[in-house]
Amino acid sequence: MTFQDKYNSLEAILKKLDKVVVAYSGGVDSTFLLKAAVDTLGTENVLACIGVSSSLGKSQYNRAIECAGIIGAALEEVKVHEVMDTKYSANNPDRCFHCKSHLYAVLQQIAEKKGFSNVICGCNFDDMDDFRPGNKAARIYGVLSPLMEAQMTKDDIRNMSRKFNLPTADIPASPCLASRVTYGLEVTEQRLKQVEEAEDFLRKLGFVEFRVRHHDTIARIEVRPEDMEKITTEPGRQKIVEKMKSIGFKYITVDLQGFRSGSLNELLTKDQKQNNI
Repeated sequence: MTFQDKYNSLEAILKKLDKVVVAYSGGVDSTFLLKAAVDTLGTENVLACIGVSSSLGKSQYNRAIECAGIIGAALEEVKVHEVMDTKYSANNPDRCFHCKSHLYAVLQQIAEKKGFSNVICGCNFDDMDDFRPGNKAARIYGVLSPLMEAQMTKDDIRNMSRKFNLPTADIPASPCLASRVTYGLEVTEQRLKQVEEAEDFLRKLGFVEFRVRHHDTIARIEVRPEDMEKITTEPGRQKIVEKMKSIGFKYITVDLQGFRSGSLNELLTKDQKQNNI
C-alpha cells in the first residue's frame, strides 16, 4: 500500500470511532495521530490528554503544548503519579505496563465523564515486533491503536508528518525519562531529574540523537558514531565530565556501540520479553 492508501485507511478507522480521547505525548506518533483525528473528526470530537509527571521531560512537554496549539486541538493535562507505585518504581521489565495502566485508567474515566466514545494511542505497526509492555496495558484498558490497525510504520508517519508540515516529522524518538534508568535500579524523581538535566546539557552542546543511561553512579552516554569524536575531545569532553559530576554521577562513560534505541532491553532474555509484550 502507498502512504496515501494507509492514510485513507486511517481516516476510515477514525470515522468509525466517532469521538476520541488521544493519549498524547508530543512525540512523532501521537502528534501525527492527533492531527489526523482533528482533520477527520473535527476539533469538537477530539480531546488530547497528556500525562504530566516527573518522567516527562520539560522540553518534551513544551513541544507537546506547542504542537497541540499548531494543530488546534483541545488539550487537557492529566497529573499522574506512577513513581509512587512500587510496581513501577521497582523498575522491572514490566515498568512500562504499570505506567501505561495508570494513564489509561485515568483517560478512560475522562472519556466516560465527557462523553467520548474511545481512547486511542499512537502505537504504530512497527511496535508489533518490538518489546512494548505498554501494548498489554492498552489491550487490558481497551485503548485502541488506529495507526497500528492502518499498518502505518514509523517511516510512513514521518513521511505523512512532513506532508502536513508537522514540527515533529524529523525529531528523534523521545521515550519517557524512566527508559534511561537501568532495570532493577529504583526509579526516583531524583534520578529522573538527573537524566533530564544531563540530556538537556548535551542538547545545548548541539547533540541531536543521544541518550544518557543511568546506572546508579555511572552515566553511560550513547551518541551517534559520527559524534564520538566531538564528545571525547576538548573542550567538550571536560565540560561534559564536570557537568555530569555536578549532577551526581561518579563515573562518566561513552558507549562505543553508539546510540541505539532501547539498548537497556539488550539485558533481557527472550522469555522476559515474551512475558511482557
